[in-house]
Amino acid sequence: MQKKRIAIFASGNGTNAMNLIHFFESSKEAEIGFVLSNRTEAGVLVKAKSEGIEVVVVSNELVQEGDSLVAICKERGIDLIVLAGFLRKIPDQLIRNYPNKIVNIHPALLPNYGGKGMYGDYVHQAVLAAGESESGISIHLVNEHFDEGKLLAQFNCPVKSNDTLESLRQRVQELEHRHYAEVINEIVKTI
Repeated sequence: MQKKRIAIFASGNGTNAMNLIHFFESSKEAEIGFVLSNRTEAGVLVKAKSEGIEVVVVSNELVQEGDSLVAICKERGIDLIVLAGFLRKIPDQLIRNYPNKIVNIHPALLPNYGGKGMYGDYVHQAVLAAGESESGISIHLVNEHFDEGKLLAQFNCPVKSNDTLESLRQRVQELEHRHYAEVINEIVKTI
């Protein structure tokens, strides 16, 4: 059986990307094909290279245009695209070419605290400002609208009365690192 090939799209330091890379190192079902970023200075690029993973850097214009992303993925035989802190809207061309095969993780319990501009610390700040008693992560398929694709899994954690931005971020990231790769692994088995 040929391994499924996963592309990781990331814009930041790459903690989730690295967790995925390490998870799939010994997988019989899937392998990481490459890591793509829209930022030349993204920390994920150095980390992925150090693991022997191909890195691809594209401009925001190429991301928006879309056809180049499709070509990059098709040339490398990609079966599944996983977003790990990729801070650009996925173009319609890529969604059409990879229907139900682009997965994102969001640091809140969707549909709450989703949509344009709601990422990273902005989400945690909004959760804290609203006085929520719980937060968590949502793993979902990507469609044409920010954070509105079909939910695949959610995992929650408490928001404590003495939480700071940093403590809530850490608790949510722990959920991401514990669950994202496992959910992706289950998806791989179905494609």
